Amino acid sequence: MLLAELEVWHSRPVTPTRRVALGHLVLPVEPAPGFGGLLLGAVIASNIGRVDDDLVPDVHRLLDQVGSGQRVAQPRLRHRYQVDRHGLAVSVHRLSGEGDSVKFELDPQGSPLVQVLGAIYAVERLEAVARHVLVPVLHRAMKWSGPIGPSFIANLAGAAGASLSAMADPRAWALELLGFPLGTGKVTKKDVTGRYRDRLREVHPDHGGDEALASRAISDLTEARRVLTV
Repeated sequence: MLLAELEVWHSRPVTPTRRVALGHLVLPVEPAPGFGGLLLGAVIASNIGRVDDDLVPDVHRLLDQVGSGQRVAQPRLRHRYQVDRHGLAVSVHRLSGEGDSVKFELDPQGSPLVQVLGAIYAVERLEAVARHVLVPVLHRAMKWSGPIGPSFIANLAGAAGASLSAMADPRAWALELLGFPLGTGKVTKKDVTGRYRDRLREVHPDHGGDEALASRAISDLTEARRVLTV
């Protein structure tokens, strides 16, 4: 089953121009980072190590610009981002799977830099709230040096990645995280708020929670509450 997809169109190796465009996108991002965020992170993590070291700081700055909705002057990082795909080659990156088993299919065509740029410019297509959440996740992906597998997913997704099948169903993930029994149906805002406060006390450092993990845990609990009360 297809979980996420990113098409990056780019100049062919034999052409002197350096251009990048986007094609078909399937990038679900809830609960954050979602399957879409995991795929974008994987594309970045698997390619950033082969990008010129002198360009990496500008890659981080570009991500911040795109994430905050700023206008990006072109060309950027020696490449021009455009809408027209005529004459360009395409690299297709996919995340597929079933249940808790997933598989990244990362296309090696094109230079590492165009793949990273494509993933970053794809963030621009998302809603402002999603962009804000994904930017720090993708900054982490740029610093990843291990294999693109379960440990990578755990690093990017945190508690949301504990059950990848639940990521396909944000409501199921939120119910599980807040401690509702398996098979719970309709819940009231009062029920959700009560569970949220109980779990918040459990993870807070003032009540014995792990200080190093508290920030991520509180963020995930807040997102779970939002999913169930919108």
